[in-house]
Amino acid sequence: MIILAIDTALDACAAGILDTGTGQLIAHESLPMKRGHAEALMPLLGRVMQQSGVAFAELDRIAVTTGPGSFTGLRVGLSAGRGIGLAAGKPVVGVTTLAAYAAPIVTRNGEAPVIAAIDARHDHVYFQAVSGNGTSLQRPCVIPIDEAIEAVRFGAPTLVGNAANLLAARWPVDAPQPIATDEQAAPDISWVAWLGAAVDPQTALARPFYLRAPDARPQSSLMGGLDPSQPTS
Repeated sequence: MIILAIDTALDACAAGILDTGTGQLIAHESLPMKRGHAEALMPLLGRVMQQSGVAFAELDRIAVTTGPGSFTGLRVGLSAGRGIGLAAGKPVVGVTTLAAYAAPIVTRNGEAPVIAAIDARHDHVYFQAVSGNGTSLQRPCVIPIDEAIEAVRFGAPTLVGNAANLLAARWPVDAPQPIATDEQAAPDISWVAWLGAAVDPQTALARPFYLRAPDARPQSSLMGGLDPSQPTS
């Protein structure tokens, strides 16, 4: 299966082409950025596609990060992914940023829990906890950092995500300490691709994954009375 993966949800603009048959990421590029994804993405996609030597018609699936993340940024990637999927007649699937952060740790088959955390500002984090084999311990949510620290009850974890250091700094000194802290500005695009290959297109929909309403809201009158800023979970 040939997967085109796109991520613009956080502080990077990234794309990659994965060949699951060979297990190789045959082309990829990631640019660190907090804003400007809309201007950067299409030229980046053009370079990645050219480097890969793969035509859009040869893709089997497009995988796009759905959030949590920047309200504007994630919509850039989703719009591009859905547009390519429509033009090429290929399915488009969604992958959450929390899952993409946790996936490389889970695949190591360790026993320690994995906590994925993304900075939600105002002393809150987007949060998900899974066991070492990927079983859910706490579903994705947005909570104060002090509540996220209650995950000490799961045992000594691996902390991942762009808020990993925030959690580590507040971790109780009398609790089992994190095994590792892996802070990254954005998920590895290869894991967005691998998760995109694994999910069911019927359930992993390419639409924004909101855990709370974004700070910036479009005027509902411009959307025919519909408010797309409302959370989906």
